[in-house]
Amino acid sequence: MKEQTLQHKVIIAYLAHKSNLSATALLAVLDCQLLSELNIDILTAAETTLNDTDKLLDRQADEVHTLLSALITNQHTCSDGLHATVSAWSIKNGLSVPIHNSTKRYDVSLALFKQVTVGRDGEVPLRMPGPKRELFERWSGRRLLQATDTVLVNDVVRVRQDGSGNFATITDAVKSAPVDHDANTGYHLIYVAAGVYEEYVVIPKHKKHLMMVGDGINQTVITGNHSVGDGRTTFNSSTFGALGRGFVAISITFRNAAGPAKFQAVAVLNNADLFTFYSCSFEGYQDTLYTHSMRQFYRECDIYGTVDYIFGNAAVVFQNCNIYSRLPLPSQINTITAQGRTDPNQNTGTSMQSCNFLAAADLAAMALCLESQESPITFLGRPWKPYSRTVVMQSYMDSLIEPAGWVQWNGDDLALNTLHDAEHNNSGPGSGTAGRVDWPGYLVISANDAINFTVSNFISGDQWLPMAGVPHDGGLL
Repeated sequence: MKEQTLQHKVIIAYLAHKSNLSATALLAVLDCQLLSELNIDILTAAETTLNDTDKLLDRQADEVHTLLSALITNQHTCSDGLHATVSAWSIKNGLSVPIHNSTKRYDVSLALFKQVTVGRDGEVPLRMPGPKRELFERWSGRRLLQATDTVLVNDVVRVRQDGSGNFATITDAVKSAPVDHDANTGYHLIYVAAGVYEEYVVIPKHKKHLMMVGDGINQTVITGNHSVGDGRTTFNSSTFGALGRGFVAISITFRNAAGPAKFQAVAVLNNADLFTFYSCSFEGYQDTLYTHSMRQFYRECDIYGTVDYIFGNAAVVFQNCNIYSRLPLPSQINTITAQGRTDPNQNTGTSMQSCNFLAAADLAAMALCLESQESPITFLGRPWKPYSRTVVMQSYMDSLIEPAGWVQWNGDDLALNTLHDAEHNNSGPGSGTAGRVDWPGYLVISANDAINFTVSNFISGDQWLPMAGVPHDGGLL
């Protein structure tokens, strides 16, 4: 904690002279401030768990492992943001020593901890008091299944743009939600009626266990257009950002409409534990979905993009999702994933099970018009960081996937020995592995290995997904 507190003080010192900073540099430093605050919270939570028991349960060990992994990810995100902002390089130099010292300590702590501990429009049945149930059914037109209630809802509010609900904006509904809500008392449900909501929504870290339900994909739409091309960092370009533990979203479209020429432009950023998205869509081009850290689950979702459009360093499983590659800029190739694991002891990675890898309408139309050798090319992913880990299993790959499957990060060979890219039991014209890359870190894995990347084993989903009521398959299919 001492090193993190020192790092935080240095960041605050730079912000005390923010008038000397460019607009872009200020945003990068503010990112570091938020990430440092999150790390202080993480250290407090981990310390509390470790001090409250003589022997960790498996569930507690998984949680501490997740917290320590996220701690390191937050450090690298701060450093990456400063490095990508030319006007912030002097600040990066000033922060390099405290960041290095604290990150090194976290790396060692994680290694020691692991050594001693590790071996379509969706509907969720909701349980809530009778009057609130009647309100929800009247507002949304959804009949809740009395016989199969699985999810406890404590309160429900309605967002409608015409003013006929409790709130006209999603932001106001989130502001009204209780602070540090206890999961045992049930979710605070925000029903968002159909409409296009042009606002930038943040679920703060103290707004826990919120459930947001829309009227369906392309019916309830949250949209924005922040981007790196307009002077923002990738981290603060998101239309929707969730920092509060236990957030659940159902039947909503999240969109960043900046367009491909604006470079990195995030639709959704997720940066806290136990996130669940069911029957949602994520629309963008470069860097659409930032699965930043902690444990996350996506079921029956549609994800659209071009370059690195599923990226980050969470422990995340995508199940029964449609992955749509769009038409990139003429100078670009499509890379679906860019996983950011920086330490071999982090319990992070991207697992994609029973998903469909398809061409979006614009890419499919272009492929029909051009000779095959002139068509834009699409890869399953590339290694963003040295210990990048991505597994694709039991999925369908259409012909858009290149025979090599995977590609280097800007021609860099450094991660090819340490990454872990793997495939298991996929199908479709793009799934053949005979022509795949011959990197040391690429593997075609057996069922015995693939089972480590299932919902039950990789994100301990059996322990927390039942609370959200979202369907999931715990093992291999």
